[in-house]
Amino acid sequence: MSASVKIGDLVINSENIFHLLAEKQMIAPLAREIIIDRAIASIPCSEEEIKVAEQQFFWQMQMNPQDTEKLNTWLERNYLTREQLQQRILRPIRLEKYKEQTWGEQLESYYLKRKNQLDKVLYSLIRTKNPGEAQELYFRLCEGESDFTQLAKQYSQGTEAQTGGLVGPVELNVPHPDIAQKLLTAQPGQVLPPTRIGEWIVILRLEKYISAHLDQNLRRRLLDELFGQWINEQIRDTVKVDLELIA
Repeated sequence: MSASVKIGDLVINSENIFHLLAEKQMIAPLAREIIIDRAIASIPCSEEEIKVAEQQFFWQMQMNPQDTEKLNTWLERNYLTREQLQQRILRPIRLEKYKEQTWGEQLESYYLKRKNQLDKVLYSLIRTKNPGEAQELYFRLCEGESDFTQLAKQYSQGTEAQTGGLVGPVELNVPHPDIAQKLLTAQPGQVLPPTRIGEWIVILRLEKYISAHLDQNLRRRLLDELFGQWINEQIRDTVKVDLELIA
């Protein structure tokens, strides 16, 4: 007799589970979890790590681990054994260790490769669709006749008008690539001549360039990026679908 799950009047069994997983777009998420479990299976945790992880879990769940009856009820409701629960609790620790062991040594080179995109800029922007108006505003700024903030509030046709033209700080991969390139070569305080970006004529002024540093937060983010690239490749390369099941 094959196992099945009944949800309302729907019975999920070996005959319809593939179609249900495909319909609900759950094949890739399921594959992701399986691939991760296999990758981290041999990653050890110390007794202290286990203790702290369990304490945090039960605190978050507002559950007393000594309350066996309540714990067993929770396990039954979530279709888990005590051993499976511990594996779930330790999974984040093992995964972070796996990321560090796998990509930690290449993080410096990856950071240097990504640094230009990770650096941030604070800049001011005026945009208009009128080339003549843009040229006039630029001359007024260059000659010191007007304040950038006031002109942006009065003439800029984007949401930046609400902040006096000020945008950021944002990473250099956020603005339009042409804007980012111009800001990358500008000096702080420099007003750049009007230039066409799509349908807009824009005037830019770099306020501040903020160089990225490989601190703990950025290190974790880059590890997550490398892991994300890897897991997507694994899903793409390892998930095979038997077309006969679809017929």
